[in-house]
Amino acid sequence: PGSGYHVEGNIPYGPFTMQRLDVMYPNGAGPTGNVTLPGVIMFHGGGWTDNKPAALKASMSSFFSRFLKHGFLVCNVEYRLADGTANGATAPAADEDALAAAKWFWTYMDYYHVDRSKYVVTGASAGGQLALMVGMATNVPDLGPTNPGDFSIAAIVNGYGPSNVTDLLARKVSWAEQWLPASTPNRAALAIEVSPITYVRKNVPPLITVQGLDDTTVPTAESQALYDALVAAGADTALHFVAGAGHGFSTPASAWPDAESAMFTFLVQHGIGK
Repeated sequence: PGSGYHVEGNIPYGPFTMQRLDVMYPNGAGPTGNVTLPGVIMFHGGGWTDNKPAALKASMSSFFSRFLKHGFLVCNVEYRLADGTANGATAPAADEDALAAAKWFWTYMDYYHVDRSKYVVTGASAGGQLALMVGMATNVPDLGPTNPGDFSIAAIVNGYGPSNVTDLLARKVSWAEQWLPASTPNRAALAIEVSPITYVRKNVPPLITVQGLDDTTVPTAESQALYDALVAAGADTALHFVAGAGHGFSTPASAWPDAESAMFTFLVQHGIGK
């Protein structure tokens, strides 16, 4: 993130090789600092399957650089992928890891001088699904420590993440089928359990979804359906489509400024960040 920031890299949050995270904060903050900051935990994309460097936690630089700029301490998480390697695992491992990492960050918030009332979760693409699960899931699926019993999320920023895994499987999306193979026991039930839309209710944390209007990787219809269901439930939610953008905000040049404005306007309206 640059010379103005400190990085604690590859901290274990569990026993598996891929259960590692980075903590980033401005110089003068963190364990030895004298300032308390809001905290954000974030999850990269890659369809829960891609183990190439461009899809691992380093790929979240466009997210963590902006959250750092807006005054956050960042927890950037790696997790198990359905990549066919000895360190990989299929669903629901990624969700289990996301929940475990969220609990880890909550446990260490006093150490890092993070404001517990301003705990934000975000993610990109498949990481958006993980962020939604951290912020929305109940204890019902028994996927690990979950909100609100073991930690409390103040807001969710979903960066173009899928919200309905059943829908992805029905569309025969290859990366979803790799994450949740046809041989998985109780596959249909598990798809429901790892679909954030399953957990729609009035009292979910304030939630904004930001997605490229021309996204053909994650169906925009899923984001619209999630938003509509949350509105119907009376939840505090927003949906922002970025004109001209596809899957992510790398193009056009106006995409990231538009997405950033939507994300942080929403958070500031809820008293979080700057």
